[in-house]
Amino acid sequence: MTLRRSLLASLLTLAAISPLQAEIVGEVDTAFQLIGKNHRIVIEAFDDPKVEGVACHLSRAKKGGISGTLGLAEDTSDASIACRQVGPIKFLEPLEDGERVFTKSTSLLFKTMQVVRFFDQKRNTLVYLVYSDKLVDGSPKNSISTVPIQPW
Repeated sequence: MTLRRSLLASLLTLAAISPLQAEIVGEVDTAFQLIGKNHRIVIEAFDDPKVEGVACHLSRAKKGGISGTLGLAEDTSDASIACRQVGPIKFLEPLEDGERVFTKSTSLLFKTMQVVRFFDQKRNTLVYLVYSDKLVDGSPKNSISTVPIQPW
């Protein structure tokens, strides 16, 4: 019963996170599938919700086939991120280290792609980390991108 409540609480927490909507920039096929969509790499763009003037591009693997087309497949944890200053940087709200700036579900229930932000005050640089997590265990696969804060 306790495990069941814990799982339910975790699912509700994930559902409560207001995921930032990403724009799909493009995609490439990586493996042909006879039925359904091909396996592919998707490139998405999003702006940091608390830091005006920073945009990130995320590439991630997306499974195809019947299960991928129906949204039932679990995508791999492979992802890469690149963030850049695209205008004058303005902090819209106070920042918290490790704060989620983007979340994307990569399986039907238990796996998400996360992007979190850190501020390296000594170097005056924002650091963005992308990683995949599962309810049971995480993934060591990750990628970072840094944005030095400079006058525009």
